Amino acid sequence: MLRRLLATDDSTATATLRLVLGVVFFAHGAQKMLGWFGGPGFSGSMGLFTGYLHIPAPLAFLAIAAEFFGGLGLILGFLTRIAAFGIAMNMVVAIAMVHSSFGFFMNWTGAQKGEGFEYHLLPHGNQSWSAHEQQGSG
Repeated sequence: MLRRLLATDDSTATATLRLVLGVVFFAHGAQKMLGWFGGPGFSGSMGLFTGYLHIPAPLAFLAIAAEFFGGLGLILGFLTRIAAFGIAMNMVVAIAMVHSSFGFFMNWTGAQKGEGFEYHLLPHGNQSWSAHEQQGSG
């Protein structure tokens, strides 16, 4: 099991997907964890998750950590399956708790009160495709 968890391949497509997804989620995680890129920082994010969304503090911390450290792990190629799993679970919760009520599409024109969940499905497609490739089926 450990061997399968740490296995890798030399696919350029897989590396590109991993790096792009890693950069996107690291940037969002850095907003929440460090306050970079105009984000609220750790205390602001914890306040939003625990106060407004009523997420228990340990789970709120895991959500922030999944985006920050998961994105970093994908960029560096370190424990990528664990990083991708954490990000995927984070997006499942985001869809279920926040974004599903706004429909599928993102709010490109400002006509909706919030963002849809199309963006949140992307990590799942990436993770599924990557797992398919790792099994040698693709």
